[in-house]
Amino acid sequence: MKGGILEVLLVSAEGIRHTNLIGKPAYYVVIECGTQVCRSKVSADNHEEVCWNEKFTFEFPFSELKNLTHLKFRILDKEYLSDGGFVGETIVYLEGIIMEGSDKGFIELRPAPYNVVLEDDTYKGQIKIGLKFVSNVSILAHIYNNNN
Repeated sequence: MKGGILEVLLVSAEGIRHTNLIGKPAYYVVIECGTQVCRSKVSADNHEEVCWNEKFTFEFPFSELKNLTHLKFRILDKEYLSDGGFVGETIVYLEGIIMEGSDKGFIELRPAPYNVVLEDDTYKGQIKIGLKFVSNVSILAHIYNNNN
């Protein structure tokens, strides 16, 4: 089956909101891409600069690419007694990336900072994200090659 592959490099965040009342922050990110959802590892680095350096791969058949509009990154802080204190979120729109990647067969955007939006629509901190989109690949062959 032919389709497209979107690779997301979740690099780091800095200056984000600290939500813990007690203890050190332990941040993780939930990434939504269409109907697919991934969760990053927990980073227990210092509050000012958090590092993940983690790559995620989302694969889509051509029939689904036209409906793929954005990536959503929800930054959460693992609380002492619960999971998931909301820190902020970032939305990256994909229309231009998918169009250009489909035309050229490949597009790569180096990691760049994106503002983190809080619940009241203000900004606090940035998250650094890199993207790569490869078009017209055999999805089943890609899955097989990555697993062997």
